[in-house]
Amino acid sequence: MAWLLVLLLSGIKIVGVPAGDVADRRVARRRRARAARVANPAAPGVRGCRGGPGVESAGLARLLSTAFLVALLAATAAAFALTQGAKVELSPIFGTKVEPKIFSPECGCDDTSVANIDFKLRKRDRITAWMERDGKRLRTLVSGRSYRPGRVALVFDGVSDRGLTLPDGLYRPVVHLAREHRTIKLPSPIELDTKPPRVYVRHRHYTHISPDGDGRKDEYRVAYRLGERGHAILLVDDRQVVYTRFKPLSGELRWNGKIDGRLARPGNHVLKISAEDAAGNRTPPFPFAVVTVRYVTLGRTRVLVRPGGRFAILVLADAPEVKWLFKRSRGVARTGTLHFKAPKKPGVYRLYVSAAGHSAKALVVVG
Repeated sequence: MAWLLVLLLSGIKIVGVPAGDVADRRVARRRRARAARVANPAAPGVRGCRGGPGVESAGLARLLSTAFLVALLAATAAAFALTQGAKVELSPIFGTKVEPKIFSPECGCDDTSVANIDFKLRKRDRITAWMERDGKRLRTLVSGRSYRPGRVALVFDGVSDRGLTLPDGLYRPVVHLAREHRTIKLPSPIELDTKPPRVYVRHRHYTHISPDGDGRKDEYRVAYRLGERGHAILLVDDRQVVYTRFKPLSGELRWNGKIDGRLARPGNHVLKISAEDAAGNRTPPFPFAVVTVRYVTLGRTRVLVRPGGRFAILVLADAPEVKWLFKRSRGVARTGTLHFKAPKKPGVYRLYVSAAGHSAKALVVVG
């Protein structure tokens, strides 16, 4: 196809003529040209003859035009080949991996206290690598060190060359290859974050729960909001009981009355809240609520009464009814104030009140 294009551009016409006819015509032309030169040797040229000077000049022009077009096509093909070669040229660095992308040198944690920068070299080279921010070189990771082809592992700890913690922000690793005479900015920015998230929750909250599984006040709930995405943390008596799985900006914390997998003892418990962001920074926990765990609570645990006298005792429980046992009598009553009659014989007696598998007792002193 290329030779056909060249012939078309050079102006040569291709006519479908049998090969024998073409040969006969060429022989006739040559004979006429010879006869013309013999008859008039001084003639500058004979009309109809292709051997004259005018014909040779036209043929030379067509030949030059054809040669020019061939050269142009060759140059275009060479340029195209060079361009394609530049496109498929492999980078001397590949397999870049940065973990974590957000870290804090002040979090005191193992996973996000430093940023690990890994990549691979195709050829042996001498490397100088540094971290920069806004075009400024702030920390040198390695200087003029030779590496073999393969994995290169660098660490960025968030500290400047002067030994000071760098300000929060985005940093980008830069690698200079001495033998390649190339400087490459890795496409993996790293965020340095040393500030813990802010936590917003209702303060001075006093309430009670009864985690007995009867569906009435079995757990404590509180809504919260964070200044940035992070894990919310709930502590009871300085022990962590909730660590949210996801990192929403807001949500609800729930406490089911258990500490370390066991039901908390009846009584008052101080609740604190904290939060942890993606870099591992934790907000110092602060108290915000006091929750009383109760199942069955009596208004008093010691009753003084005269023989045969009457007395009352307050019962606090989430169950609508409670069971009681006093002396040798037992019964069921509505939760609230219970009324009893003391025995006529002086002595110390025990009163038991139970509900939902939990009980409380009081001493009744008759005398």
